[in-house]
Amino acid sequence: MMFVPEEIAETIRRIRLENGFPDTPFRIDEIRYDGEGDKLFIIAHDRTDKSVIIGNSFVIGKLREELGVKQVTVYSNLDLEIKRRKLRENSGRIAGTFLEFLQPVVEAEMRFPPRKWPEVRAEERGLVFLSFNAKALLRFAESFGMEYRAVGIKYAFPGLKYEAVEGNAGEIFFPDEEKLLKMAGEMGAKIIMSDFPFDLKLEEGTALLNPMCFFHIGFFELKYLFGFEKPVIYDKKALIDFITALVYEGLMESTDGANLIWRMRN
Repeated sequence: MMFVPEEIAETIRRIRLENGFPDTPFRIDEIRYDGEGDKLFIIAHDRTDKSVIIGNSFVIGKLREELGVKQVTVYSNLDLEIKRRKLRENSGRIAGTFLEFLQPVVEAEMRFPPRKWPEVRAEERGLVFLSFNAKALLRFAESFGMEYRAVGIKYAFPGLKYEAVEGNAGEIFFPDEEKLLKMAGEMGAKIIMSDFPFDLKLEEGTALLNPMCFFHIGFFELKYLFGFEKPVIYDKKALIDFITALVYEGLMESTDGANLIWRMRN
């Protein structure tokens, strides 16, 4: 399929007008289409343009229906430049370490969108602690060709397979680093993956890695890539603090964060 920015822009304007949205000007810099996944990527000039195109998710939903594609996603040039800058920094941090196997994935993410990961294989064992993005963490470990052990708070994710360990509900959002380092040491794991409040930290030869932050992949993308398994037990204050941090880092839209807090309020 061929998609022209001007034609897509005209369709978006028509959808907005037909559904009571104001005739707000916006600019599309580029259109990319992934035929293999039937995904259309709209690169808006800036974040204001991105908001106009999305139209509270209604406009972009209508656009997807009219175009007949599986998925339509909007990014701004600023979004992508922030991602590339972070990836360049992280590429230097893992150079010459046992995490260097991630370099091909970093290079692939630099070219995103679309997302085309090469096959990689971790040489070191891993420990995956199931936190908020539990399903994505398991899929990351599999994508890295990692031999790993999955652990998590008892009863938190009944739909997933893992070894239950004792802990408090707040750890689902803010993992206990010391406890996980001790556990990793006992099993000989050199890579610990979880929803840490940082992207990467090296502690005495062990890597604490948050792959979502490391590759700067937001919640919306993760949900469509790997699915999402909502924890059934959690600390409400920790949930709000966690989501606020994701929104601040640009890894979750504020509307998605508000909706998630609303759905998990009880």
